[in-house]
Amino acid sequence: MRPLTPILEIKRTLAGVEKRFDCTKLAGDQRHVVVLWIAREPMHVHGVDLPAGTISFGHFWADRFYNAYHWVDTGGRTLGLYFNIADGTQIGAERLEWRDLVVDVLATPAGRLEVLDEDELPPVLDAEAAAHLAAGKAAILDAPARVIAEIEAASRALYPLVFPSI
Repeated sequence: MRPLTPILEIKRTLAGVEKRFDCTKLAGDQRHVVVLWIAREPMHVHGVDLPAGTISFGHFWADRFYNAYHWVDTGGRTLGLYFNIADGTQIGAERLEWRDLVVDVLATPAGRLEVLDEDELPPVLDAEAAAHLAAGKAAILDAPARVIAEIEAASRALYPLVFPSI
């Protein structure tokens, strides 16, 4: 088994706030990377309970209008997928940087598919960001089953790297 390497995820908001997350790179290249993060404490995200130990496979693409976190419980069951509409994604060997465009989409195994946080958008948004937001929502909402299946399959293919018994 190849050694897993650390990668720093850097998220920037439209307002310029920066958040950093120490993750583990599971697979990828400069076009697409999958990172691992495990929740140390329970969280509640838009009606979805994520217990401590929730496994998060973060999927980032340099050429897509979104990224996605695939949340899985310790038994390997999907708890949800959380899509961030994003731009400016840059994938390097040790750093992953992206800009969060505020709007998110939540999908759950029970069939919930909800666009979130549109009310948090700034009153004035430049044309490029507005077009990116519209394209990102369409990329997810026009074929959610296909997008979800693709991400779940990619995550599950990586399980053996760190969770050989799941």
